[in-house]
Amino acid sequence: MFVELNGGEILVEITVSGPPGSGTSTLVEKLAHEYSWASINGGDVFRNEANNRGLTVGQFSDLCKNDLEVDKSLDNMLKNEIGNPLGAEIIESRLSGWWAYLMDVDCLRVWVNVSPEECARRIQNREGGLYEDKLILSQQRQIDDKKRYQILYDIDLDDMSPYSLIIDADNIGADEVLSIVQSKIRK
Repeated sequence: MFVELNGGEILVEITVSGPPGSGTSTLVEKLAHEYSWASINGGDVFRNEANNRGLTVGQFSDLCKNDLEVDKSLDNMLKNEIGNPLGAEIIESRLSGWWAYLMDVDCLRVWVNVSPEECARRIQNREGGLYEDKLILSQQRQIDDKKRYQILYDIDLDDMSPYSLIIDADNIGADEVLSIVQSKIRK
């Protein structure tokens, strides 16, 4: 049973989280299409904010590292969306599962896990460039994000306890990940 707040309206149905390159965006697109659900992609929010500020994603990421209030404002927007009874049914971000858990929202909280090497391969396929460079950048981003979330929220990204479904997606495709998630969606 989903948690009912704000006059009995059902809040978010599912959160999707995972490291960059894990396939969370693809999963969200497939779920949104399959169920005709609205979605918010934290990566898109991040990229849009970078663009609004006239910055590259890398520059904006550096800004977030140096000005933690910027990161907090984006996270607050996602938290508000999770608690919005008229909001999207799917919320994707690295911390969306944590936010739903901490807000006591009873929804399916998915973590899509892939190895650093698979993340780098997927990012390279999406963006081009050298695999070795993508691996180094991906690993550094993971380290930076872990430090930032620990400082900002005392959240350990290695702690999987908030997630109701953890999928090891190293050796499976997007359709199989979708199928696993669909088997757990409560209707």
